[in-house]
This record gives sequence, C-alpha cells and structure tokens, in this order.
Amino acid sequence: MRLTDFWERLEQVFGPAYATSIAADQVLSELGGRTVTQALAEGEETVVVWRAVVAAYPDRVPTRLR
Repeated sequence: MRLTDFWERLEQVFGPAYATSIAADQVLSELGGRTVTQALAEGEETVVVWRAVVAAYPDRVPTRLR
C-alpha cells in the first residue's frame, strides 16, 4: 500500500482533521505502543500500520477499506 493510499483511507474513515489527530495522538498496542505517525516515521510498512488501525477501530473501518 502506498503512503498516499494509506492517508486517503484514514481520511475517508475519520475525516481529514480527526485522521491527523488519530495518527499523531492515538497509541496503538498493535504497533508496539507507537502512534501511526511514529510507526511510519520509523519505517513500518504502511500495510502493517493500516491493519493496526483496522484492528483498533473495527467498527469504524468499512469492509471495502479493509
């Protein structure tokens, strides 16, 4: 998954402003206690980060975006 695709999906699910907040502020256990922003900055694959978002917010992410 390309980084631009990742951000587009995150914004579709949470809206542009909230997506930025989720990425910067929400620590996900699936990412080893890192935020989305930290995980991406440390070189984590976008697909791994996206799967962590889906696992953390299963009710928010529509099936078509999983």
